[in-house]
Amino acid sequence: MEFRLLGAVVAVVDGTVVELGPVRQQCVLAALAVDAPGVVSVDRLVDRVWGDDPPLRARKTLLNYLTRLRHALAPADAVIRRHPGGYSLRLDPAEIDVHRFRRLCARARQGGSRHAAALLEEALGLWHGDAVAGLTGDWVTAERERLHRERLDAEHDLTEALLALGHGEDLVTGLAARTAEHPWDERAAAHYLLALHRAGRTADALAYYRRLRERLVAELGTEPGAALRDVHRRILAADPALDARSAAAPVVRPRQLPAAPASFVGRDAELGFLDAALDNAKRGRVVVLAIAGAGGIGKTWLALHWIRRRLDRFADGQLFVDLRGFSPAGQPMDPAEAMRGFLGALGVEPARIPAATQAQAALFRSLVAGKRMLLVLDNAVDTAQVVPLLPGSGSCTVVVTSRTQLPGLITGHGAQHLPLDVLSGDEATALLADRLGHARTRAEQAAVDRLAGFCGGFPLALGIVAGRAATRPHASLAGLVSELRESGLRALEGVEPTSGLPAVLSWSLHALTEDQATAFTLLGIAPGPDIGLPAAAALVGRPPEACRTTLRVLEQSSLISQDARGRYRMHDLTRRYATDIARELPEGARREALRRVLDFYCHTAFIADRRLAPHRHPIELEPAAAGVDPGRPHDDAAAMAWFEDEYATLLAAQHTAVAQERQTTAWQLAWALTTFQHRAGRREDHLAVWQLAAEPIASRPGGATGSLVQRLLGGAYAELGRFEEAIRHLERALALAAEHHDDIAHAYAHRVLAWTWARQGDDKLASTHAADALDLFRGLGRPVWEAEALNALGWYTARLGDHDTALTLCLAGLDLFRGNHDPSGEAATLDSLGYIHDHLGHHREAVEYYEQAVRVLRELGYTYEIANTLDNIGHPYAALGDVERARAAWSEAHELYRRQDRPDEAEQVRHRLDVLGNPGESPPR
Repeated sequence: MEFRLLGAVVAVVDGTVVELGPVRQQCVLAALAVDAPGVVSVDRLVDRVWGDDPPLRARKTLLNYLTRLRHALAPADAVIRRHPGGYSLRLDPAEIDVHRFRRLCARARQGGSRHAAALLEEALGLWHGDAVAGLTGDWVTAERERLHRERLDAEHDLTEALLALGHGEDLVTGLAARTAEHPWDERAAAHYLLALHRAGRTADALAYYRRLRERLVAELGTEPGAALRDVHRRILAADPALDARSAAAPVVRPRQLPAAPASFVGRDAELGFLDAALDNAKRGRVVVLAIAGAGGIGKTWLALHWIRRRLDRFADGQLFVDLRGFSPAGQPMDPAEAMRGFLGALGVEPARIPAATQAQAALFRSLVAGKRMLLVLDNAVDTAQVVPLLPGSGSCTVVVTSRTQLPGLITGHGAQHLPLDVLSGDEATALLADRLGHARTRAEQAAVDRLAGFCGGFPLALGIVAGRAATRPHASLAGLVSELRESGLRALEGVEPTSGLPAVLSWSLHALTEDQATAFTLLGIAPGPDIGLPAAAALVGRPPEACRTTLRVLEQSSLISQDARGRYRMHDLTRRYATDIARELPEGARREALRRVLDFYCHTAFIADRRLAPHRHPIELEPAAAGVDPGRPHDDAAAMAWFEDEYATLLAAQHTAVAQERQTTAWQLAWALTTFQHRAGRREDHLAVWQLAAEPIASRPGGATGSLVQRLLGGAYAELGRFEEAIRHLERALALAAEHHDDIAHAYAHRVLAWTWARQGDDKLASTHAADALDLFRGLGRPVWEAEALNALGWYTARLGDHDTALTLCLAGLDLFRGNHDPSGEAATLDSLGYIHDHLGHHREAVEYYEQAVRVLRELGYTYEIANTLDNIGHPYAALGDVERARAAWSEAHELYRRQDRPDEAEQVRHRLDVLGNPGESPPR
């Protein structure tokens, strides 16, 4: 089989040219062929074929094209392979002329001039016109231009080889045409100067140089490059080395790149970023690409894979050095040592290397001036290690990899910063499939998914797991999953002591101060998936600004990351490592750090809850640990935003409090979450936090605390309709309150019991408890509590049909709420008044009260109650014949019910919407 792209797109199967179909179908084949045998994602295929304007059913059309190509290539249809998320062309790259051309060029650059000339002539003989001729589109145009640049580089290399063999006059005609076609190409100009000189036309060579220089200055504002000036100078000096009979010694083109990774998948966006940075670089400026990320994230793999794809741009050589910035071998490499290695690779004899560092750098920059060289500075520790190794010529490209973000390189030297994160789930499973074989992974896809999940997209972890599975080809992958679960992070230790993930992460810690390393370790044991600066400051026991500096160092070292909200998090595997080494800290230090951060969360949550519910009966907190400065949200919105940001962490903090046997903190966190959870409709979570809070108190349930916990736990059960359990806990709360003569707890227990019995449909028993609560609250002299009891009793009275009495009770409650500025209670009472007026037949008054309730609830962010009131307001709208407003209210209520996972309510509203507006049929209540 043979595929040709260096001309028209052609496929030859068994010696016969195959009909490949329409242009876009040919483009699909070309898009696979250029990356063969690698996997090309479906998204990238769509982009290559249609660019920014894909058809509506692009994926289906693409699948049709692939199916037709498989039929066209029969009996070799298996050459197009399906993979998770993409496709590949599975054949030897030597069967594709593009790859054969590149291999020949690469081999030519590694041999002597005569061998190189023969290989380059063979490579250029593969061309039959413009690349991918006949195809159109943005990607095609860009790929064609790239291939034409590679052809021009090969032509330059061939000319250079021929000049090195003594040719000259025979090259003049071809070089004249080339310089006319590429008037700004200084490499062609230098070849042309030398060919003219050797042809005895030195005056023409000097005149050509003068004209070219004048054009460069006039049109581009720049002088000729160092290499072209050097040829001109040597011609002026009649350098005998330029003579054909004493052609220059073979050019040294170092090839120091390590082998590229055998398995590489994904990273499409990152590869595109590197391509764009190289292709769009400004003329005359060194291209510096800085790839930063955690140890084991795949920085060097990405760099080497990308470089292999773009070797055509680095025809004059590639230099590579491991700077040992984070290495078990000891100290980072001195830049002077790296520089001596570069000079040796460029052919400078040891005796001729200057002793002074500045002189070495000057010689290095002279040797690479004007050359298309690549420097890979791998594993750099900081900017200071990199800067002395940067070339001065704009023809060079530098790729730096580091665990630190190298801000000085970005700001001071214009480096293009590429932060590297973990692989996606699809990329991780594709990598395992590539390493282990698709047959094996397809047979145990569920186990493969779990392996990928365990590794969290970390390439080094995936490589270790794949290597372990590959050495046991007959073992089940499910068994490996079980082994990993049992062993934890130890399962990712490599065969060599320095090759495992724990060892790689440990090298990052070597570059930190003791305080920074301790902060990293403590962050690993902090509760929750992420952490904000104030909580982190409490955790490490440092002032916020000092903590911010430490966090910035950890972020720049790629040990933590910061999201758009300013919160810090660790990768799961990094966190496991931090948790493991936290065991090396003294037990007292760990406990004190956790006490500080738990106190921060508990006290800040308490303050935020007081902002949301200032009339709620407060609890008394234990004093916070020394140095803890709780947050103080300035208004309702700030308090809600704080709870939203910290919610997952607060739930985790409660679990940590239980694990640390801090039972008081556990129930106080549950108490502080109550108002937010009610506003946000987090009913299941509300029950869960009170179940967790009640467990350690169950063995000593007495006192005010016991009554409070029993009451709030019972209320949480009632919210979810688990009434038998609710009544049991609420009756216990009532008994404990009476036993300890706690009138406040006694009143609240009656109030929640009233609400619970009403939820079960027993409004008579509910009103009895509500009346008892009102009597108790009136005696306590707290008007807001009395208002809550008035509204509750009014509601149950209305439900029993005594709407006039209910109206009196609720209006009295509304006055008290408004007089004491309690918008939450005001909204609840407005809803009650809307209900009462609706049932009295006063539909306009009902709408007015309901609309006021909705406005207040929206301001408070009570999404759960907003749904209820919107449901209620639809009835008076419908009764007034205002079908559109009824439909709008019920539609929004339906969507909120759906989001809140309240299927019964959602279905009821859906039914009301279905019958709304039907003649003779009223929406059910």
